[in-house]
Amino acid sequence: MRVLEARGLTKTYQEGSVPVPAVIDVSLSAEAGEAIAIMGPSGSGKTTLLSMLGCILRPSAGTVAIAERPVWTLTERDLPYFRRRWVGFIFQSFNLFAALTAQENVEVVLNLKGVQGDSARESARQLLDAVGLTHRAAFLPRDLSGGEKQRVSIARALAGDPPLMLADEPTANLDSKNGQHVIELLVSSTRSKQRALIIVTHDQRVIPYVDQIFNINDGRMVI
Repeated sequence: MRVLEARGLTKTYQEGSVPVPAVIDVSLSAEAGEAIAIMGPSGSGKTTLLSMLGCILRPSAGTVAIAERPVWTLTERDLPYFRRRWVGFIFQSFNLFAALTAQENVEVVLNLKGVQGDSARESARQLLDAVGLTHRAAFLPRDLSGGEKQRVSIARALAGDPPLMLADEPTANLDSKNGQHVIELLVSSTRSKQRALIIVTHDQRVIPYVDQIFNINDGRMVI
């Protein structure tokens, strides 16, 4: 099953009267069970591309289809529901709710996906256990290290088993041991759950685990 197909994705910003291209005519696809890495220097357009693939940023041109559904034909009302159902996004900046504990940060995503009560609490505990954070479940984000916040964001993205996982530098704030664990967790869940995984990263440790590597520079895919 083809989970994701993007064709001709382009994003251009305006700086005054000057158009500034961030992503230029990028096409890629991802099948169920496939892990893909997108690599490139800072400022090359990786995060912009990932945001378009994840239905967060509307492209200037091009198409994105998830499970054969053209994303950008959806109404603004329907798009958030579709995104919650189909996409798990691991943000480099964590995007945790400051007033909620680690467990509550995972639970709230499950609640949005229709999982409530004891089922949500148990699923959240299992997800935190999978990323090695059971002992920090009751801590607020302010009391967690950068690496722990990143692992909470990974657990949250896995909540509800989304068919498409997008990860923006998921190991950037982790030491070698935890970084390796996170890579193995993301890729193994991709295989076992038959989801698609796209990782934007500088981390060379990802390379042996993925099926394809795309390089991007100055907004364009390069060979």
